[in-house]
Amino acid sequence: MINFSQTINTFVSSKKFTIIVSLLGLYLLSTGISLAIFSFLKKGPSQIVTAGLGAARSRINVNLPKTEECPINGGKFTKIEKEIWSARRPITAMIENHADSRPPSNLSKADVVYEAVAEGGITRFLAIFYCGASAEEAKIAPVRSARIYFIDYASEYGDKPIFMHVGGANDFSGYGDTARDVRALETLETIGWRVPRGNDFDTIYDSGFPVFWRNYERLGREVATEHTMMASLDAAYEEAAKRGFGAKDKNGKAWDANFVSWKFIDDKAQSPSASNISFGFWEGKADYDVEWKYDQASNQYLRFNGGKEHIDLETKNQLSAKNIVVLFAKERGPVDRNLHMFYTTIGISKALVFQNGQVIAGTWQKDSRTSRTKFSDDKGREISFVRGVTWIEIVPAGNQVSY
Repeated sequence: MINFSQTINTFVSSKKFTIIVSLLGLYLLSTGISLAIFSFLKKGPSQIVTAGLGAARSRINVNLPKTEECPINGGKFTKIEKEIWSARRPITAMIENHADSRPPSNLSKADVVYEAVAEGGITRFLAIFYCGASAEEAKIAPVRSARIYFIDYASEYGDKPIFMHVGGANDFSGYGDTARDVRALETLETIGWRVPRGNDFDTIYDSGFPVFWRNYERLGREVATEHTMMASLDAAYEEAAKRGFGAKDKNGKAWDANFVSWKFIDDKAQSPSASNISFGFWEGKADYDVEWKYDQASNQYLRFNGGKEHIDLETKNQLSAKNIVVLFAKERGPVDRNLHMFYTTIGISKALVFQNGQVIAGTWQKDSRTSRTKFSDDKGREISFVRGVTWIEIVPAGNQVSY
């Protein structure tokens, strides 16, 4: 007769049993970890908020006096919001505007937005996030690749702003596919941003989840993979702090030690003489034609893109701005077989500034990569901006602007 008790004891003490138990344990452990990761990925990095940040935001009351000036665009915010942004430095992020990628997520929280053609008449944005993204967590999308002229504008926002993107024009392959004067990634290396744990946050370099992740369901419809990259500004700020890029760097130097702010004025709505601003970037690219319509009641301009209201997916509100600047820039290109473009960012040329329903004809001037672009009227006086969001439209010199 078989002694089952003895057989079981023998099996339990055997090497085979030990291996089976070990494998089962690893399976259960990996399953648990996978489930945890899957659950976290479904939620996104919304939990990545420091206790101090959460406590500060819990004290924000929209009814409190807005007495604190944003150094980026002059907008007024509460003291609690200033406490939050004062512990940070600006984030400059490349945001896509391909027609298939619209609408964007939380572009309305940017303090300043630059728009220019990336290639093929398709425009792209450089969004500056600092004050407007303080009150609540913002997940931005779709993040896309860098272009060299946007780096020049990002460089205006203090010493080493956080620069968020997904790759960029480059020639790392050594095949000469990218013209030398548009190599964005090499430029980031040259200026000292693209170093291990530096201020360059690039998904193809040393940045990933939880700062960046792909969301294939953001728009509720199927889109190409390149239109799916999202980013958490809170997670980016946490990572920046770990890398030594808070309000001060590792050496104690404040980000704004060399920052030059524009001049600002309060709202002063007037009888509109320039109420409908319209222009195109390239002929035959109507999806990227822009119109800004002035709303006198709110003293702001409402954005239309490709003939449609340009909406923020998260807020459901139409994108708006207090100031619209049309910066005429010399356009050159395509400069290589990748259809990269080059726009002159340094020098002096014409500009139109729209605010308070009026237009001011003048010039723009930028003396170096890191210097602030300044705008002057036809008498050489610096133009002050109405407090609030400003959009800078980088339009090829010679293009027609109607208003």
